Amino acid sequence: MVTLSDVAKKANVSKMTVSRVINHPEKVTDELKLLVYEAMQELNYRPNAAAKALANNRTQIIKLLILEEMDTTEPYYMFLLTGIANELDKHAYSLQLLTHRNIQIGESDGYIVCGMREKDKELVETLTKPTVIFGQNSFGIDFVDSNNESSMERATEYAIENGYEKIVYIGIDVDEPFAHSREKGYAKVMDKHGFETCVYRLENRSRYSAAFIKENWEQFPKNTLFLCASDRLGLGVIREIKERGYDIPNDYGVIGHDGVFLDQIAYPHLTTLKQSIAEMGAACARMVLNKVKENGEPQGNLLFETELKLGGTTRNNDSTETIEK
Repeated sequence: MVTLSDVAKKANVSKMTVSRVINHPEKVTDELKLLVYEAMQELNYRPNAAAKALANNRTQIIKLLILEEMDTTEPYYMFLLTGIANELDKHAYSLQLLTHRNIQIGESDGYIVCGMREKDKELVETLTKPTVIFGQNSFGIDFVDSNNESSMERATEYAIENGYEKIVYIGIDVDEPFAHSREKGYAKVMDKHGFETCVYRLENRSRYSAAFIKENWEQFPKNTLFLCASDRLGLGVIREIKERGYDIPNDYGVIGHDGVFLDQIAYPHLTTLKQSIAEMGAACARMVLNKVKENGEPQGNLLFETELKLGGTTRNNDSTETIEK
């Protein structure tokens, strides 16, 4: 079994230096860290997590608290969990999955919270360890999210550039920052180009968006594009347009938001704004670990740009083409 002494000998440094690199890397120069990390990699040495936790008075555990219902038909949370877990593993940390019923069971060094809403504010404020939110919030808590405003700006610009005469926004009917930001991005571009805004807000279910299109069909002439705040809403719109015998994308266009899975099962494949879920999960892990190291000091907010992933529901596009900001 490879020991700390073996690593020290390979890197030509002292055992104390190796220990410091493992337990307190912020106190070691980048040059020394590189020497030790290279030696550890060559020798396939992995620090003893229990010993590291003891040395740092830490548990080496981060709790992931999910406050919304997880949909088993979508791999959204699987991508997120993979991103978080892989990043934590690099730092010899374990991930513990929680629901709101068992928050206080067991110790941890910090929390990542998903699906937080206004009603959850008091609950999250009871957390006594460094906390990061996955998702935009207005409570002053560090968060990681997509840049929802610029995401919808990009989609609206694309719709206008491709000659759609009416652009209808179908938002998610929740009073939350991400929903407001997406709608704001749409309205901003519409105003810039002198287009009249047309906004509707629905529960985030495809059956509701399909029923909405059916009930209001006379309001939507040909050459209308439906810009949807989720792929789920987009699926319902596609289904109802096809049910009425119209052509997508020549008669009507549809753009969704998320790009995790539902865009691929749509027919034709849904043009969507793809979020970097795994990468954002990794960013949450890095942020909360930095917060742990710095005794809870604020880390700020991090926004990821989405990618306009073109499918068959908008005109003049190849289904494999992508446009990045």
